[in-house]
Order: sequence, then structure tokens, then C-alpha cells
Amino acid sequence: MMPLLYQSTRDEKNIVTASEAILQGLATDGGLYVPTQFPDLHLDFAKLATQTYQEVAEFILQAFLTDFTAEEIKACVAGAYDEKFDNPVIAPLEKKGDSYYLELFHGPTFAFKDLALSILPYLTTTAAKKNQVEKEIVILTATSGDTGKAAMAGFADVPGTRIIVFYPEKGVSKIQETQMVTQKGANTHVIAVKGNFDDAQSAVKVMFNDAELKEKLAKNNQQFSSANSMNIGRLLPQVVYYVYTYAQLVKGNEITIGEPINVSVPTGNFGNILAAYYTKKIGVPINQLICASNTNNVLTDFFATGEYNRKRPFYLTTSPSMDILVSSNLERLIYHLSGADAKQTKEWMDALLVDGQYQISSTMLAELAEFYGAFATEKEVEETITSVFKEEAYAIDPHTAVAKSVATKYQEEQGSPLKMVVISTASPYKFPRTVVEAITGRVSEADDFTLVHQLEALTGIALPQAVKELTDLPILHTQVVEVTEMQQAVESILHL
Repeated sequence: MMPLLYQSTRDEKNIVTASEAILQGLATDGGLYVPTQFPDLHLDFAKLATQTYQEVAEFILQAFLTDFTAEEIKACVAGAYDEKFDNPVIAPLEKKGDSYYLELFHGPTFAFKDLALSILPYLTTTAAKKNQVEKEIVILTATSGDTGKAAMAGFADVPGTRIIVFYPEKGVSKIQETQMVTQKGANTHVIAVKGNFDDAQSAVKVMFNDAELKEKLAKNNQQFSSANSMNIGRLLPQVVYYVYTYAQLVKGNEITIGEPINVSVPTGNFGNILAAYYTKKIGVPINQLICASNTNNVLTDFFATGEYNRKRPFYLTTSPSMDILVSSNLERLIYHLSGADAKQTKEWMDALLVDGQYQISSTMLAELAEFYGAFATEKEVEETITSVFKEEAYAIDPHTAVAKSVATKYQEEQGSPLKMVVISTASPYKFPRTVVEAITGRVSEADDFTLVHQLEALTGIALPQAVKELTDLPILHTQVVEVTEMQQAVESILHL
């Protein structure tokens, strides 16, 4: 197999191996690494339908990460997808009514980020050895709610690494925040930011590109890497569950091999749906990529007009992991649609930074037809949780409800006969207040930790052990900073 290399979206000459891309996280020029070509795979779904999640993961990751040996990939997969997942299937598919819910919340932090962040530490440490990197790898990341905990759970006490997570102080659920601030591990650091996710992520990107800071890190025998979906090592493991899902539909005789399906993805930073786009690129018959947004509907407008404009109100919603106005991974899609034009992509990203907006060409807009963008209001999210529980006795979290609501809109508009897979990104226990209030139709005065027990009584879904333990865990991280103080906090932690 020809080696598959990775190029920055902003510099056509910046080409690296898979392991180098994983180690760097963000490209040195501020761009994101993308594969220079997509692997030419023979997807034998008759065979894939008989395989475990781990076997499918090995097959897909070996095709994308060609400078890793088969033994290295096998070890990374074995370390990631083990008994830490409470369902041996890893990513089960539940048929409810006219939809198939891909449950991606059976990992240790009961959110979809576990599927990629369980394997990223193994990929990172393997990549470091492969490239003779002796420096401490400092994972620097911003989270809109789920990445932070899942990344820290993965990297906690991993030798040769340290992780620093920033999250918006009032922009995550109480359960999400408690998960983060109680995280153990001598190498873990969590800091609340007085701002929103976009503020935190922008500041993190600035630190990645600060030459003076890089020099300080080098002198201290350290280097930055990333755990959010800016890192190609976070994005590619997400391709696995889309391939696996199609194979499971075949296995269950829900579809015939070659029959196209639609997928509806709750979308904030654009990583999860980009993984679905990559899955389509390697030959999985996905028809429509449904980009489901909440009230922060910048992507809905982009798919309708070709203009990306972040100059708009920022809303705090019941689906906080999607409260984002700068969807970082869209840069990768823009690059692919532009015909791999790094110069043009950089100009658009610079315009977004300086002017807050950019407009793609009409030709590129026409190529976006495989995407369907729509959004769900807060009322629609609540109504969807209520109706799915009432009709199917199935509880879904608010992010999944966004995807289901938009999937319904698509079906009503298009009348598509194709099977619909709704990507279920978090357990309802992650957002007990929203789910309990939607199901009961009453506003509750109880705290979130009382509400999880009410949710268990209402739904019969066993309360995850990780949630039970939260109330008894000590708070280990209490630092809160202004956005302007984030770099100072990083330098202090790293003794720079």
C-alpha cells in the first residue's frame, strides 16, 4: 500500500506523515492536516458484517495511518476498546420507530468523544516513539463540554504527557462540569474560562501558533499537541463507527449491500459530520449528510447561502456541546471542495478571523448538495425528547434530540424512503434536567444529582456507575481565568 501523507489546509508544501500529524495536532502554519488522498479500500460488507468493532477499527485505521505497523494499530485498538465500554458491541444501533439510533455513549464518560479519545493517547505515545520524540507532549485543548473529560480520562497519568483543558465557565451542564473538576491524575489540569467556547478555542489556537511560546516549550523539553478534532488522530477513529454502523445494518438485514442510507449528525465543531463525509469518500453508501444545529445555526445558514458569518448572537442552549459559532473542522471541508487550494483556504480563514465572515464560490456551494443543513429550536428539542419517549419509551439527550428533530424535518421535506441513522452522541444522564423536565412536562427545583435518580425511575435505564460516584468525588480543579489570562495560566502550569 502506498504511504498516505497529510497536508496542511493552508500550505501545500507542509506535508507530514500520519504520526507527525497526530503529534503536532494543529499544523505549524495554523491549518489543519488532511489526507493528501483517500485510501482506495475494498469494503467487503459481507465480511465486515461479521467483524467486531475492534476488527473494523484495525482495518480502517491501518488504511489511514500507513506509517503505523499492523501490530501497533492492533495494540492501540486493543487498549482503547475494552471493558471500559459498558456494552461489548462498543457502538450499538437501536431501532426505534422509523429511526436507527447509533449509541455512542457507552464509554467511560458516556459521550461520543470516548470513541476517539480512548484511542488517541495510544496513537500519540506510539507516534512519539516512532518519531524519537523525547519531549513531554502537552495536550492543550478547549472543550464545549465532552472533549475535556474524555481527553483527561484517556491521558490521565499516561507517561510523557500532560493535559490542560479550558472550558466555558457557564457553558456546560452541571454533570459535565463535575466530571471535569473531579478528574484525577497528576498530569491533568482543568481551567474554567470567563467566556464562551469560541473564545477559549481561539485563544488555544493562538497559543499553538505563538513562536515565542513554542521556543519556551522547546527549552523546557515540551511540545503542544491537541485532543480535540483539530487533531487528525481524533477525527479518523470516528470514521470507524460509521463503517461499522453500515455493516451492522447489513448484518441485521435492515439494508442490502450497496443500499444508501441517510445520517443525521448533531453538529457544533463539524468533526463528527466530517468523519461521516470521509466515510462516504472511502465508499460507504451514505446519501445525505444531515447537519443538525441548535439555535447557534451558523452552519444552517452556510449550507443555504455559502456565506459563513460568525457575527451573530451567541446562545447558551440545552445542547451546550453545540454552542459554537466557529466550526473549526469546516476548514477541512472547504479545502476539499476548493480542489485542495491551500492559498484560497487560508484567505477565507484569515477573513473569518479578521472580518468574521467569508463567502465561498457558487461552484463550491453547488457541491454542498450532499449536505442538508437545518436547526432545532429549544422548544423543538424539548418536544422531540417528549415525543420519542412517549412513542418509543426511549430517552434521548438534547444533542440527539437536535439530530432527530432535523432528521424529521428532512424526511417531511424530502420524503426520502432511505433508512435514517440518528447519531446519538450522549447519554440522557449527561443532561438529566433537560430530559426529566421534557418527559414530565414540569420544571424541577431539584439539583442535577437528584434528577439523575428521577431519570432512572422514569426510564428504567440503569444509572451509570460513573454518575453515581460523582457526588462523592472531591473537587480537584477550581481555577477560573479571563480569556486574556489563559496563556499565563498555561505558562504557570508548565513552569515556563
